[in-house]
Amino acid sequence: MSIQLIQQAIRYMEEHIYEDINYTDVATSIHMSNYNFHRTFSFIAGMTANEYIRNRRLTLAAQELQATDLSVIDAAYKYGYESPESFSKAFTRFHGSTPKQAKKPGAKLHLFSPLVIKIITEGGSIMNYRMEHRQAQQFLALVKAFPNEIINDDNDHSIPDFWTACFDKNLIEPMKQLRKEGKRDIFGLCSPAKENGTHFDYGIGIIMDEDTDAEGAKKLLNNGYTLWKAEPADYAVFRCIGTDGGCIGETWAKFYKEFSPQTGYVQTDDTDYEIYFEKGEEDLFCELWVPVTKG
Repeated sequence: MSIQLIQQAIRYMEEHIYEDINYTDVATSIHMSNYNFHRTFSFIAGMTANEYIRNRRLTLAAQELQATDLSVIDAAYKYGYESPESFSKAFTRFHGSTPKQAKKPGAKLHLFSPLVIKIITEGGSIMNYRMEHRQAQQFLALVKAFPNEIINDDNDHSIPDFWTACFDKNLIEPMKQLRKEGKRDIFGLCSPAKENGTHFDYGIGIIMDEDTDAEGAKKLLNNGYTLWKAEPADYAVFRCIGTDGGCIGETWAKFYKEFSPQTGYVQTDDTDYEIYFEKGEEDLFCELWVPVTKG
């Protein structure tokens, strides 16, 4: 997504701020999938589009409560809340003052101004990458759908919990044993759901090729595992250096804030994945493979 598209998305939110909109409406307005828009906007803006809409509404509500005789009840419904109680709770959490207090002179309120997105280059930094092309690929995987809203949410542990559950239930080892020793890399697969979907699929799996036991794979497919198909794609490949998954988020942030603006490559709606190597280098947490095309 280009910076111009993000500004277009912000402009749409500002023009429709009083309407019943969320990130899916914004994504549609700029002709992007819900998944890619949510992910891209949250990494570049540092918040989700829904958070942006909520913060702007609460700012505007405070200004109107202070400047007019608008009642708290009317403000609640005008700014998209189902009840005065839910409005008051959100308002107090954001401003540190209740809506009633906001109507009094001297009330301390927070101001959240419209975002203006700019790419600022401050000094030189090295982001190592390589470009790879992959023909159609197939993976044997354990797959689960997750809501788009968890992307880039530091407080959400759904995907790490999914990994933990799969390990605890001994569901990953049977897949690894289908591969030859030395080639038992594990893939963390991520793919947008269908167009305008509100969820994305995440899978934990192995690649299906000549080094995979086909008969053993067939048995696992009959026991709840999934055949994941990835279309041919060009990939930008990044090494995630660190001791935990935090380095993956850092790499994604650099992809959107540095790599994409500087190179002109943008992410496509194909499968992206992490590779966790059976015999990885020291400090290499995983490799991140992002499907790209020239924007």
